[in-house]
Amino acid sequence: MSKVLLLEDDLLFAESLVDLLEENGFEVVHVANGHSALEKTFAQKFDLYLLDINVPLVDGNTLLQELRDAKDTTPAIFVTSHKDKEMLKKSFLCGADDFVTKPFDNDELLLRVSALLKRAKSESVSCIGLLCNDALHKRFLYNNQELDLSKKEYELLLLLVKHVNATVPKEMILDTLWSSSEGGSEGALRVYINRIKQLLPQLSIENIRGIGYKLVS
Repeated sequence: MSKVLLLEDDLLFAESLVDLLEENGFEVVHVANGHSALEKTFAQKFDLYLLDINVPLVDGNTLLQELRDAKDTTPAIFVTSHKDKEMLKKSFLCGADDFVTKPFDNDELLLRVSALLKRAKSESVSCIGLLCNDALHKRFLYNNQELDLSKKEYELLLLLVKHVNATVPKEMILDTLWSSSEGGSEGALRVYINRIKQLLPQLSIENIRGIGYKLVS
């Protein structure tokens, strides 16, 4: 089930849109202002954003620009009454993937949503055997089961996967996982390596003594 964040301040229209999406198998979280939408994106993972532009507190364009600046690549469709080309151009420059102008045909919206989700999924998932990286949601799955990884564990495994069958120097890993102010250590790195090995005993992660670590496919 795909999860959709709906930003819409017209409550009656939002209710009809929620009903439409839920009837077609989507899970929907509705918010009425941009500030609440931003908070939801920090707390939950979404497959799609459906955003109005003229909403209270933080408008849709500003919200999406902030998300894109934070490296959030979740697909976004603007559902708006705007027909002004300059406004639509601004929305695309802020990172929109598509837009639907109110009033719209329900079937058209569902087709656009499905097409965008399908494209995003095909572009974001890469696999090595049964281990798959879902870059859109920043998670790994093994045999279609999501792994319970912390942020640093995800980043570590991602680094090993990107350099599969090559040794990743410890210095590169430390610089990737920890900022200079955090001061990561080789001891902490070993803890994360062992944690990943426990979660994925099927994988072969070799310690190249004095140099770094290698994921062998």
